[in-house]
Formats: sequence, C-alpha cells, structure tokens
Amino acid sequence: MIEILEYSFMQRALLAALLVGVAAPAVGIFLVQRRQAIMGDGIGHVALTGVALGFLLSANPVWMAVAVSSLGAIGMELIRWYGKARGDLALAMLFYGGMAGGVLIINLAPGGSNANLTTYLFGSITTVATADIVAIVLLSAFVLAVSLGLRRQLFAVCQDEEFARVTGLPVRALNLLLAVTAAVTVTVAMRVVGLLLVSALMVIPVAAAQQVTRGFAATLGASVGLGVLVTLSGTTASYYIDVPPGASIVVLAIVLFGVVTALAAPLARRRARAVARAEREGTLEESGEVAGDAVRVR
Repeated sequence: MIEILEYSFMQRALLAALLVGVAAPAVGIFLVQRRQAIMGDGIGHVALTGVALGFLLSANPVWMAVAVSSLGAIGMELIRWYGKARGDLALAMLFYGGMAGGVLIINLAPGGSNANLTTYLFGSITTVATADIVAIVLLSAFVLAVSLGLRRQLFAVCQDEEFARVTGLPVRALNLLLAVTAAVTVTVAMRVVGLLLVSALMVIPVAAAQQVTRGFAATLGASVGLGVLVTLSGTTASYYIDVPPGASIVVLAIVLFGVVTALAAPLARRRARAVARAEREGTLEESGEVAGDAVRVR
C-alpha cells in the first residue's frame, strides 16, 4: 500500500475513489427507496452528450456533463410530473437520446471520434488530473450537503409523496433537487467507474447494506462504508493485477453483495423466529388475560 502512495497519479486516483465511494451510495439510497435504481444509467447516457459537447466546444467535459445531465434529469422529472408518463418511459428516452446525441456530437467535433468517449464510458481513474480532482471535490461536497443535510425531507418524499405534501414539504422542489443531485453524482463517478457502470456503485452498496441493517440511518452509514471499501479495494487491486479499475470496483461490489447476503440469511431466519416466538407469547398472554377476566366476571 505504501508503494502505491509514492506515485502522484495513484494518490489522485485513491482520493477520487474515496470521494465517489462516499457520494454515490449517499444518493443511491434515495433512488433505491424510490424504486428508481437504474436512474443513474439514464442520466449517464445524457451525461455522454455533455462530454461530447465539451469536446465540440473545447470546454471542460466534466462541467459540461454536469450541466447537460442536470438538465436531462430535470426534464425526466418534469415529464414524470406533468406528462403523467411512467418513470421507465422517461428513463428510456434518456437512455437512447443521450447515447445517440453523444455519438453524433463527438463525431462533429474537430478530431473527435468514438474513441474519445471510451475513458468516460468505462472510467479511467489512473488518468485523473489535478483539475479533475478539484471538480470531484466540489461536486462531492454538493452531493453530500444535499443528501445528508436534507436526508429527512428527501426520505419522506421518497417514502410517500402524498404524506410529504400533506406535512407541508415542497415535494416538487425536493424531487427536482434529488434529480440534479443524482446527475451530479453520475458526473462525479464517471472518471472512476465510467458512465455505463456508475449506477452499480449507486445501488449495490445500498442493496448490500439493507441485508444487515434496520433503519434508514444505519443503512446510509453502512452503504457509504461499503462504497468506500469497494472503491478503494478495486482501485488498489487494479494497480497490482493490471485490470480496468471501474470493472474491478463493480465486480468487487457484486461479490461483496453476495457475501453479505449469504451471511445475512441465517440472521434473517433467527430474527423471523424471534418475531414469531414473541407474537406467540403475546397471544398466549392475551388469551390468559381474557380467561382471567372471564373467571372474575363469573
């Protein structure tokens, strides 16, 4: 591990992995709660258009991807809200329109080709520059400020929009803010795991944490911890065995999910038996109390 830290490019890579490992599950928990686990994929395809526009306009692809993906996420939310369209229909439009737009625009850019999009599609964490680190730090700070600072309000909206509206929460504004935050998270993670794999990092740690935790706060903490574990481990493994970091991170996340699920199964059975036993004891106690009352009445 000390050997890795001797290289500046690995220092930047590990820092980027750490930030993404924290930010992605912090937003992903709300998407899972909302049953929009693949929303990151749709936004990722739109972000591809932003990357291509960055090459076309000679602008920073990361910041251009932030702007375009945020607009795409807001558009998807507005379609769902006003058009009464199903969420999967909006996601499908993001998928195909974003991908087609990115491929079309990159070929219009001077000297551009589909090869320019490869590092953004599959990630290239070892090529992260200092300017990229600055962008990742700023964007991660925004994501954490929203997902942690407004966690109660966002949880209420994702759990039950009607109840949240009755309690006076600005449901529409919170939905739009969550969509923008998810878009920012996608662009933060695209240099680490790639736009095609970013949704896995937002969802799998959360799904694994749900196997062993009870309650929103515990699940959030565990999912962030698992996210950091797989991003740092995958980045380190990619250095030693010379494999793509993004793929390593996602494969490790899936393996971790399988291990946690296997370990959680006996625990879940014990909890179920304990609950059933408590219910039986409660029923017996209630029956005894009723019988005693009947005797006293007689």
